[in-house]
Amino acid sequence: MTEQVTTDTRWHLAGDWFDVCKCAIPCPCTFAQPPTYGDCEGVLAWHIREGNFGDVRLDDLNVVMLGSFVGNAWAREHTDAYAAVFFDERADEGQRAALQSIFGGEAGGWPAEFGEMFGPEMRGMEFAPIRIEIDDDLAAWHAEIPGRVSADAEALTGPTTPEGGRVQVHNAPGAEVGPGQVATWGRATTDHADAYGFTWDRSGKSSKHFPFDWNGGPG
Repeated sequence: MTEQVTTDTRWHLAGDWFDVCKCAIPCPCTFAQPPTYGDCEGVLAWHIREGNFGDVRLDDLNVVMLGSFVGNAWAREHTDAYAAVFFDERADEGQRAALQSIFGGEAGGWPAEFGEMFGPEMRGMEFAPIRIEIDDDLAAWHAEIPGRVSADAEALTGPTTPEGGRVQVHNAPGAEVGPGQVATWGRATTDHADAYGFTWDRSGKSSKHFPFDWNGGPG
């Protein structure tokens, strides 16, 4: 992997995050409760709409993580936490170093807080072709690493949901992107993984989208 850059650099990332997981809809983890079946595993995807690490631009790059754990992570009552991370292979050397520093927690900010809480054992880390698509109206979202990961979801709806309306939660007590963002709930239509010992293939379970807006560095 690329050698990581120094950690005293100002940085900012903003974009879209979503997951698909094995929990029933809605995933209790978002409400800081134990997972539906006592354990959770799923795909987490970040699309950076705009961002920088010092002078290094990070616009339009993607990150995907596979993760699993047992128990309530938000209460720090979880065990068996594992993860594998895929970074966008389109990133150049400077961008690769910046992504690793931010998402590895060395650059501070929310990723450092989340990583310290979750504390997973890393099964693997690599650069790979990642495609992420998110509808502007949040009707659907998609992530794919060919042959390794596929995650698709459509916005949750029902008989009393207004046409074009979105099912949302404000001030979620267990938001993976940090405080202050709005969750839009979805239903996973594809949730497939086959990498680093993470193996599953299911549909019909929980998904949610959050925007994220992070800052880090000195000051």
